[in-house]
Amino acid sequence: MAPSPGQPVTVPSAAPAAPAPAVPAGPPVPAPQALRTGPVPPAPAPEAPAAPADPAEVYRAVQQSAAFQEIRRSYRAFVFPAVGAFLGWYLLYVGAQAAAPALMRSPVAGPLNVAWVLGLLQFASTFLLAWLYARNARTRRDRAALELRWNTQDRLR
Repeated sequence: MAPSPGQPVTVPSAAPAAPAPAVPAGPPVPAPQALRTGPVPPAPAPEAPAAPADPAEVYRAVQQSAAFQEIRRSYRAFVFPAVGAFLGWYLLYVGAQAAAPALMRSPVAGPLNVAWVLGLLQFASTFLLAWLYARNARTRRDRAALELRWNTQDRLR
């Protein structure tokens, strides 16, 4: 049944209303204005907007920072040995092909010979190296580099 005009509409609630929490009785707390004694200090003057930083100076400072040097050290500590190992492995494969063709033609299983197996291992080692690099970057450098990037961007604003 629709309420007639002028009557308030009431909506039944699903749960009974909870009683209001009791407020402990005690002395009234004075307003903060009432606690002040003496003159009110003047409001601080608004700061003038900072001049934009010179990007070249910011990047030079970042390059010389300890955080940047640590990121570069970590990068080099992984990349140089990995490149050396992979290059050595590749040159060993090419050198064996040139120096010992009879050994490389030796059958391993069915139509596969030593050259095919070592060639397929070149692909496997490439993917392994890419995975190791991504894992090393994620665990050792990415968080520090992202933090350094955000700090640099903040300085440039």
